[in-house]
Amino acid sequence: MTVPALEIINLNKNFGGLPATQNVSLSVLPGERRLIIGPNGAGKTTLFNQITGDFFPTSGTIKLFGQEVTRLKPHQRAHLGLSRTYQIITLFNKDTLQHNITLGLLGLQKARWNMLRPLATYGDMRTEAIRVLGLVNLDHLADRPVSDISYGEKRRVEIAMAMAQRPKVLLLDEPLAGLSSGERTNVKQLVAAIPRETTVVMIEHDMDTALDLAETVTLLHYGKVIVDGARDAVIADEKTREVYLGH
Repeated sequence: MTVPALEIINLNKNFGGLPATQNVSLSVLPGERRLIIGPNGAGKTTLFNQITGDFFPTSGTIKLFGQEVTRLKPHQRAHLGLSRTYQIITLFNKDTLQHNITLGLLGLQKARWNMLRPLATYGDMRTEAIRVLGLVNLDHLADRPVSDISYGEKRRVEIAMAMAQRPKVLLLDEPLAGLSSGERTNVKQLVAAIPRETTVVMIEHDMDTALDLAETVTLLHYGKVIVDGARDAVIADEKTREVYLGH
């Protein structure tokens, strides 16, 4: 039996008396492309924050490749192969693209504790950073500050930062948000090209684009899993039409 890349069992998160996720359970197989959908306030990003360790759940269990990580800190989960992007871009605007990627690479190295060593001295990491930028077709902008590039290019840099760590499980939190039609096409092609060695779980509101990338879909509503399964079956389900599609 294949061990799930990501397994969540009866996950609950309360903020005071307000439940944000309620008995959420799901299993994502290695290499799977999972889309998580739901209205605003459904608990999607809160779920991601629990998976990555930004929030600890009130109760429940989270496993990566069979290993329980429920109480591990974010950097410990990163060392086990978990990486993510954020709904709000979190890049260093005054730094170059290459420096941003190098910082992502440095995060998994013991050398990160050497605060006095300039980034420019990490020649091997600079080479790797430029290679990673090439994966998102931005290597020609490696020495440009992030503040000089477009919003769509920033989204691609964020994905590059997450991919630089060669993750086993990649969480993408609305990677298409705020993009023009052309930019959505670029990011969609980028996500589609991610190797199958990486399991991808994505939150996205742009259904027309995101469904092309997904094999399985989970619908959240008020923090609960309402429908979960193969893409076409979930989209055809009456509960999906009522809760998400509005008819």
